[in-house]
Amino acid sequence: MDPVDLDPVELARTMIRFDTSHNGDGGITRPHADMLKDMFDAAGAQTEILNVPKADNAHFVARITGTGQGGKPLLMLGHSDVVSVERDRWSVDPFGGEVVDGWLYGRGSLDMKGANAAFISALLRHVQEGTRFDRDIIFLSDCDEEAGPSGTRWLARSHWSTIDAGAVITEGGWILTRSDGVTPMLAGITVQDKSATNVELVARGTTTHSSKPMPDSAIIRLDRAISRLADYQPPATLAPVARPYFEALAAATDNPALADALRLLLSTADQTERNRAADLVVSLSPYPWLHNAMLRHTVTQVIQQAGYRTNVMPGSATATMNLRLLPGGQPVAETLDQMRAVLGAEPQLDLRISTKGTTQAPDQLLVQYQQRLADSPSSTDTDVYRHLEQSLRDTYGGIPVAPGPFEAGTSAGPWRERGIPVYGIYPYAVDNDTMVRMHGNDERIRVDALRRGTDLMYRFLGSFRVS
Repeated sequence: MDPVDLDPVELARTMIRFDTSHNGDGGITRPHADMLKDMFDAAGAQTEILNVPKADNAHFVARITGTGQGGKPLLMLGHSDVVSVERDRWSVDPFGGEVVDGWLYGRGSLDMKGANAAFISALLRHVQEGTRFDRDIIFLSDCDEEAGPSGTRWLARSHWSTIDAGAVITEGGWILTRSDGVTPMLAGITVQDKSATNVELVARGTTTHSSKPMPDSAIIRLDRAISRLADYQPPATLAPVARPYFEALAAATDNPALADALRLLLSTADQTERNRAADLVVSLSPYPWLHNAMLRHTVTQVIQQAGYRTNVMPGSATATMNLRLLPGGQPVAETLDQMRAVLGAEPQLDLRISTKGTTQAPDQLLVQYQQRLADSPSSTDTDVYRHLEQSLRDTYGGIPVAPGPFEAGTSAGPWRERGIPVYGIYPYAVDNDTMVRMHGNDERIRVDALRRGTDLMYRFLGSFRVS
């Protein structure tokens, strides 16, 4: 196997050039899976492509056989599909894999073909060197992570024996930088994901000919209601899963005002004071959206739908909001009640949990979401966590490392639900601008950060080397 094949930047560029955009019912990932299979076959791995009901969509699995002395396999979980793009808002071809001024651009460069390239390059470098691991190492490229019907839950139902593992490494935690955007400051390893649900706000009004505008327009009523909700935020929560992270951030930051705000947040038991401290932390943080999401449920407007003809004033208009739920946060029903209070008593407005894609009633969904908030995070008392923690310190100059929640969700649900520890890490150091481009326009990752992230994963995998 030619060493140039293991260059993580070139591998990430190759991956990006496969347009694996998720289009609602899955993407076209089979050619990408075939490319990975060729790589792992050349390295002597056991490989398998698992087709899903949608044509041209497939999971890819590779296994490097170990001695078994270390117990059950370590699974490295990535996803090959990416979200779709607004091509006219990109400055480069989103599927070109271009390198410009030291940055690799392209959909998936950050989330998560770049991480996959680091995982694969590190793993196959060990294989090329003849490394023997103390357990099997499985690499899984999931084809339907971006809310598709045949993701890892489908895979777990159909092929659990193929992906059963003792621990999982996947996307999640961030390696934050100082104000220069380059020097690492703090690494977070995620041990629990936020869960998500959608909330629908429906406004009703008169349906009539568009030549007769009415004061009770459903569209105008909806817009005004959304404006009232614009500044709503659920109360701050310092969840047990997040406390170690914010303690580490207080010690790591070089901003005295932020450190003071964090100490106040960590010490107060009063909700009003906690809200004030959380708002101060967010206002001072160089990663405001991230730290806000780690301190409370979040509500994001994502879709609006109204109207069907230009000569009809529609009788209803709907806004869909994505509600991301922090483990240990306030009850979901309380959040909905607070949102209704902000909207006011208006009978032609209806706020409800979305039941699209499920046969469950809203009350059943509320119970389910509430149960998720009480789930336990993955234990940090495992050899996998300790090796990842130490590898982060060794690779990034001894920076603080702490467990915490992930602000979003991942494909790791089937393992978490079976009590299998899952640890999330994006292996490269990033600044706020880079993180905000995730699922956005001109997504990119620094070339040197990707190479260093590959060194991290190489060092981490070396912890399981027996010969």
